[in-house]
Formats: sequence, structure tokens, C-alpha cells
Amino acid sequence: MTPPASHRVKSFPPQVGEDCRVLVLGTVPSLRSLELRQSYGHAQNLFWTFMGELFDAGRELPYAERIRRLHARGIGIWDVYKQVERPGSLDSSIVKASEVPNAIPRLLERHATIRAIALNGGKAAEGFRRHIEPRLDAGLRARIDVLALPSTSPANASIARAGKFERWSVLRDYAKPAGRIAQDLADREIGKS
Repeated sequence: MTPPASHRVKSFPPQVGEDCRVLVLGTVPSLRSLELRQSYGHAQNLFWTFMGELFDAGRELPYAERIRRLHARGIGIWDVYKQVERPGSLDSSIVKASEVPNAIPRLLERHATIRAIALNGGKAAEGFRRHIEPRLDAGLRARIDVLALPSTSPANASIARAGKFERWSVLRDYAKPAGRIAQDLADREIGKS
């Protein structure tokens, strides 16, 4: 029996800049994210709060500007899964047999600047271990640190906000330094002329 179309969830395309250093992988967009056409769209999801505190890319900015600021710091966003069946928004509701992973190994090969993958939550980490990690060659495995981070979802209440933020702060170690952003943007503007 085919599941209702409303239970089929597809991820967004990768949001990865040219000089990406960290690829943040969620599981798959929530219903609210799909409605807004924005990653981490649920108002209580802490992802954009943390990105605001770490990289000046907070929820108060228009979505396109948040993405631009993350790219300027070398942060990209995508999901482990290209498509799943999931009634509702909870990762625990994903039907295992329906999981179709994204082409993450191919993206990593195209973006040799990526040095870390940040897995947003246990379900993303589990999917990465089962579907993606076995497809990575030895060179990619040696080049890339895999960071299992606590979920920023409001459904993850097992860790206090401060503890989550402390763990997510590791992204600073991989990001481009803030001082280079203005120069990179100026170089891009000169290139457009």
C-alpha cells in the first residue's frame, strides 16, 4: 500500500557555499520548515538561535541573509535523507524502510574544503552511520571530522539549552575567521563588476 502523499517528505537542495568548511546535516525538514521552505523553520528550534550567537546569522534576519552569513563563515546545510515517509514532524516517526539518503559522498568530493560534518541530533547521526559512512572512501574519512551534536529540535528536552549551545560552539573551530568575511564579500563584489 502506498503511503499518503502528505507522509512523504523530501529534503531541500544543499545550501553549501564555494568555500564550505562545515556541513551541518539534519535528518529531514519538519512540517513547519516545509511550509516556510526554510531549513529549521520551527520557531522553537534552537538552530538559528545558535547560528545567531555563533555567526551573526540569527532568526531575526531574512532567511536568505542568514544563509549568506553562514556561507561567508564556511557553514553549509543539508539533510541526511533525500526522502522519507514520516507522519508528522518527529524523527522517531520516520519509516525506516522508506529512507533514501542524499548524495552526501558526492557533495564531499566536490567540496574538498569541507573538514567537518555536524550531525544535528541522534536520528541524523544514526542515518549517517547506516547510509552515508559506509559509502565514504578512506580519503574522505581521514579528511573529515564527524561531530555528533545534540538535536536543536524542541522535541529534544533531555539536554538544557546551555549544554546544547556549549556542544554546538565547536563549529567555531572549523569556521572561517570573522575578519575574513568582509574581505571575501568585497572580493566577490569586485568580481561582479
